[in-house]
Amino acid sequence: MDIRKPNRFELKKVLSLSPQAVFDGKLGEVEPTKKKIEQLVNPLLEKGSYYLIATENDQLMGWILMGTSKDQFTDMMNGFIYELFVIEEFRGNGISKLLMRAGIDHLKQDGYSEIRLSAFEGNQAIKLYEKMGFSIRTITMSLQL
Repeated sequence: MDIRKPNRFELKKVLSLSPQAVFDGKLGEVEPTKKKIEQLVNPLLEKGSYYLIATENDQLMGWILMGTSKDQFTDMMNGFIYELFVIEEFRGNGISKLLMRAGIDHLKQDGYSEIRLSAFEGNQAIKLYEKMGFSIRTITMSLQL
């Protein structure tokens, strides 16, 4: 398996599959359009965020999107993982862990001393994040009216 930055063709493929990634990551509560994904991702890419993809035999298996975020209280810049996704047929093979490890390594090389991410409660990936050393820092709560 190879983990690397995507070429232009591979990036288009990732972006075309991103609505499914967001749908899965939000546990089916949100079903974004391709246009909405573009509105969310393009500004990130323009500001230096980037994808790493996992491939084998030229087949896309999954990806991680990472970049920076600014702490709203301290103005400190942190590494941030915006998206982690493994295509369903490749799940259960440790690809998420390999993508996370590569993402952490890249963000560390980029000079960040802290990495943050957000996840919906109930997302199975939380177990992976905790095993990799992430801990809960904030909790967002919701009240349906």
